[in-house]
Amino acid sequence: MIIDSHCDVLLKLWEKPGRSFYNSPDLRVNYQKWINNSVKVQCFAIFIPEHVPSSEQYNVALKMVDIFYENIVHPYPEIKHITCKQDILDLKHNEKGAVLTLEGCHPIGEDLVKLKTLIRLGVRAVGLTWNQANAVCDGIGEERGAGLSSFGVEVVHVLNSHMIWTDVSHLSYKGFWDTMKIAHYPMASHSNAYSLTPHPRNLRDLQVKELIHRNAYIGVTYVADFLRANGEASIYDVIDHIQYIVSLGGENSVGLGSDFDGTESIIKYLYDYQDYDSFVQLLKRTLSPSLYENVTHENFIRAFPQK
Repeated sequence: MIIDSHCDVLLKLWEKPGRSFYNSPDLRVNYQKWINNSVKVQCFAIFIPEHVPSSEQYNVALKMVDIFYENIVHPYPEIKHITCKQDILDLKHNEKGAVLTLEGCHPIGEDLVKLKTLIRLGVRAVGLTWNQANAVCDGIGEERGAGLSSFGVEVVHVLNSHMIWTDVSHLSYKGFWDTMKIAHYPMASHSNAYSLTPHPRNLRDLQVKELIHRNAYIGVTYVADFLRANGEASIYDVIDHIQYIVSLGGENSVGLGSDFDGTESIIKYLYDYQDYDSFVQLLKRTLSPSLYENVTHENFIRAFPQK
């Protein structure tokens, strides 16, 4: 049983409406690949590309919510919308779970009502920004490196009050620490270890240890550039990053966050959903039974804020 905390198939379906979630071969995550593999629960991110004008971003976000329901959840009785921990525990043997998330608060502008509306529509994890700046915070790609704005503090308080994960992947370094001061439910949906691969998107040891201290979830991602400095990565590098986070005390925090359909930075032996079963066998051979259970699903379930 695998729980994957990040993919961008909603973006792919929005970009090309003719794509079919059922069987489009250019989707790394689709129904046919999913129904026959080990992934029990998949998180689906709403991500609005930079080229979308700010005035249209919220409408695009709503279109992606519609795609989530109309293309992924509603057509398939065995795919269940997950809104709380119990929903995962209630999944039957033949059922899969779908979690809706938001990657970056750009589409809400400076409007908390828009954020609350997305939460009411089912969003259960909110990334505060992407690599650039928005009204909430600077991203890791912003040279200024600013932390949370006053509005950003309000956003985190809203997430706290609704028991929603605050996702720190993509945040500036200062933004990370500002967030950790006030977030009740922090997590990193798709980030790796900076000490192994010094990419700006990866988490430094102090950040990893703080997330571990907060009993937060950390999803190791399969982006080659985040796994090896030369970009030539494989599933063995995924294992290395998992084990490194464990070495810092993260056996109850580390999990998996693929970023399938969100990157062209591909790794060997784990291109798409069809490779998950062989990856699972490698995890079973490499990790202790209890750590295998934690990494593949238990840590995600344990950290899920809503009971």
